[in-house]
Amino acid sequence: MTIHVLLYLSMLLFGGLLCGRLVKQIKLPNVTGYLLAGLILGPSVLGLVPAETVTSLGLLSDLALGFIAFSIGGEFKLSYFKRVGATPVVIAALEALGASVVVTLAVLCTGVGLPMALILGAIASATAPAATIMVIKQYKAKGPVTETLLSVVAIDDAAALILFGFAVSTVTAITHGSSGGSLLYSILSPFLEILISAAIGTALALLSAFLLRYFKKDSNILIIACAGIFGSVGLAALLGGSPLLTCMFFGAVFVNAYRRADKVLKLADSVTSPIYLLFFAVSGAGLNLSIIPQIGVIGVVYVLTRVVGKMAGASLGAALCRAPASVRKFLGPALIPQAGVAIGLTLVAQQVVPEQAQIVRAVVLCGTFIYEIIGPAVTKFTLSKAGEIQPEPAKKPTAATGA
Repeated sequence: MTIHVLLYLSMLLFGGLLCGRLVKQIKLPNVTGYLLAGLILGPSVLGLVPAETVTSLGLLSDLALGFIAFSIGGEFKLSYFKRVGATPVVIAALEALGASVVVTLAVLCTGVGLPMALILGAIASATAPAATIMVIKQYKAKGPVTETLLSVVAIDDAAALILFGFAVSTVTAITHGSSGGSLLYSILSPFLEILISAAIGTALALLSAFLLRYFKKDSNILIIACAGIFGSVGLAALLGGSPLLTCMFFGAVFVNAYRRADKVLKLADSVTSPIYLLFFAVSGAGLNLSIIPQIGVIGVVYVLTRVVGKMAGASLGAALCRAPASVRKFLGPALIPQAGVAIGLTLVAQQVVPEQAQIVRAVVLCGTFIYEIIGPAVTKFTLSKAGEIQPEPAKKPTAATGA
């Protein structure tokens, strides 16, 4: 008997809700519970949600990341950048570069070749915004660290794509020689991807802002917002852009082009809770515990040195821009999570370093597993230490408890 996919989604929703509540009892973010629920229900543990179903639910990832990227882009108000200047851009560039350089050098010390070290270093620069945003939303974090973090994780993916493009071009030159159009294309392709993403996102943002002059009801506003997000994801995939960056550009241009954008962002956010839960539960179900023994010394080095590079780069960027002391001290640890973009880059790596492709993928997938499980908790702890998450009020004793 074939089990309908909606039953699997129901299991993931109930399981995510339950695990989210359980981990909350030990002061961990809900997103950690969602990931654990997917892991337990997925192929690696109980197997109640089969691997083919997890693979078939890729649309949920596109949907959730589209909404997340749109909300990140919504933070890019011109008034914000007039106030903070180039600080987020400098920090994002240096934390991405820091992770890339430190991981490349450290992996080289394990004895692997330069091509593989460069590819792993470039992939290390990517940060996953989804878990970070969920923690910020759950705890309503506010302050200079949170504000800077939102901007940095948005810019980070663009920086990661550029660094990966340069790494690919360098590896291509090493392995195939420096002549030919393929090298030029490798250098230019990340910039082209960003340009395509910017064009699509800008066009859809301006179209949405125009349509909202004539559709004022909340239901119609929500329809236009969803159409813009879906269109951003779909057109980016069709035309060779990055769905994540396209939705970020869509949100960034929209928030500056439409004066009531805050209302649109709030309406869009109101429908995303089950989508986000399913996204993280499916991500957890896709984590494969069997890869952990495969990574060896290279994996351990990658996991540890990436964190060192991120923290050092973020701290240096904040210091150069004279950011508040709290940003210099606490921003780096909040950049630990890594997921979708990094995994996507491993697919490209298969064509660049085919002989080491399986090792690269195993290292990155294992790193993803570790970062996604501990990352949200570290982000929460960091933002709490920075004083940007208010402590939960103690529950008042009731007569039923005998107090």
